[in-house]
Amino acid sequence: MQDVKYWMFAAGIGAVAMAGSAIAAMPKGNPAKGQQVFARCAACHKVGPNAARSIGPALNGVVGRAAGSDAGFRYSPAMKASGIKWDEANLDSFLQGPAKKVPGTKMIFPGMTAAQDRADVIAYLKQYDAKGGKK
Repeated sequence: MQDVKYWMFAAGIGAVAMAGSAIAAMPKGNPAKGQQVFARCAACHKVGPNAARSIGPALNGVVGRAAGSDAGFRYSPAMKASGIKWDEANLDSFLQGPAKKVPGTKMIFPGMTAAQDRADVIAYLKQYDAKGGKK
C-alpha cells in the first residue's frame, strides 16, 4: 500500500510539473508588437473604436467572449456550436490553425506558427473592451 501511495504522489508531482511547463511555454505578449502582427489580420478583422464587422467579426472584447457570439455576424455552424470561450489558451491554439481547432470554420487563415507572434496578438487584443476602448 505504501508503494502505491508513493507512485500516486510521484505521478501527481509529475503532472503538476508538466502543467507548469506548458503554462511557462507560452511567451509573454507585447501589445505594441502585437499591433504590428495584427496587420496580417486587419484585412478581415477590425479592433478599436468604431470597429465594424468586415469579412470577419470585429474583435473588440474577444478575450473572454464566447465563440460565435458577435451579434449580427454570420458564423459557421461549427463556430457557433464549438462551445469555446476565447481565453488566452484557446486563442493561442486557434491562431495556430483555425481549421484544426474548429473544423468547419469559415476562417481560411492558415495559422501563425510563431508562438511569440500569437502571444503578441493576444496581448494586443486583450487591451480592448467590448466597445473598442482600451482597458
